[in-house]
Amino acid sequence: MKITVLGTGNMGSAFTKQLSSAGHIVRVTGRDINKAKALAAQFDNVNAYSAAEALGDSDVVVIATAYEDAAKALQSLGDLTGKVVIDITNPLSADYMSLTIGHVTSASEEIAKEVPQAHVVKAFNTLFAQVLADGPTFADDQRGSVFVASDSERAKQTAITLAHSLGWKTVDAGGLVNARYLEPLAGLNIYLGYGAGLGTSIAPTWLNK
Repeated sequence: MKITVLGTGNMGSAFTKQLSSAGHIVRVTGRDINKAKALAAQFDNVNAYSAAEALGDSDVVVIATAYEDAAKALQSLGDLTGKVVIDITNPLSADYMSLTIGHVTSASEEIAKEVPQAHVVKAFNTLFAQVLADGPTFADDQRGSVFVASDSERAKQTAITLAHSLGWKTVDAGGLVNARYLEPLAGLNIYLGYGAGLGTSIAPTWLNK
């Protein structure tokens, strides 16, 4: 796939690494173009661009900014008509220990309102950057899960195909409204990792017996 990664922090960097390893063509951008260039230089098939040039012919945009910056960052790319936007954000408080929105809406639903011409899908938000960078295999050969929620079947299948290309199991989590469940699940994972001291090599998964 041809993919634009929007964000050069821990999650954006981890995504860029794994996308490159899987052979995808990646365009990366961020607030600091020099940081984007430094990131791109580490991997094959990755190039850095300013926001205005970053969309190019990409089929997919991965939004790896903070939730508060997501809508503005997406809009800076230009015309997103028909593009699949994979939202990996979580609406976290400053101390990461609570969500700033929930129950009646979600980060994904709010982002979708700001870019109605795009097809927004929630995915990968329950993974720590370290887990994403290291890959999907855990102790005892367990494989982590990527939960995928969208009102667009094309966006959902695109995210599922992408996750599979990176080695992840996927769980169809229904419509975008179910991001209201996935974001608190990420919050629980963050609590377990930091608040309960389990570290950042953990991830929720879904087992079928």
